[in-house]
Amino acid sequence: MTAPSARIAIVGAGTTALVGELAAAGYQVVALDVSSAAVALLREQHEGVETISYEVADVRAWHPSEQVDTWHDRAVFHFLVDDTDQQAYVDSVRRAVRIGGHLVIATFAPDGPEQCSGLPVARHDAATLSTAFGGFELIDSFESDHATPWGSVQRFTHAVLRRVG
Repeated sequence: MTAPSARIAIVGAGTTALVGELAAAGYQVVALDVSSAAVALLREQHEGVETISYEVADVRAWHPSEQVDTWHDRAVFHFLVDDTDQQAYVDSVRRAVRIGGHLVIATFAPDGPEQCSGLPVARHDAATLSTAFGGFELIDSFESDHATPWGSVQRFTHAVLRRVG
């Protein structure tokens, strides 16, 4: 799907180890998060790694300096419950992902939780994700259970879509 040296945006990066792992594998990584504190911690953890760039931004209004080959989102999109916010996110994805690039996304599944961290969430299956991201074709999808640190289980939908237009 994506070759080393490709540019990957990790949306809602927080302090995930994925950023460093991808950089170590040779990818150009854009770590994007709304939290300046999280981005500062990531920057500190990966000091001197030139293949990582850091962005503090609201993903709904993000305008990347250059397009990416892959957009990776694990659990950001489902926090957008308003149609306007969802559309702004989709518009950001379209601006950021080059034609032929990929969207890798995980959201709460239709039978997943209705709230997370006290906030309402939108739940999706592969069909609703495919519809929401017009101009992308669904390549693959599956559902899985995620065990939280608190012992509960949350059902997720995972999808890979390719930008075609």
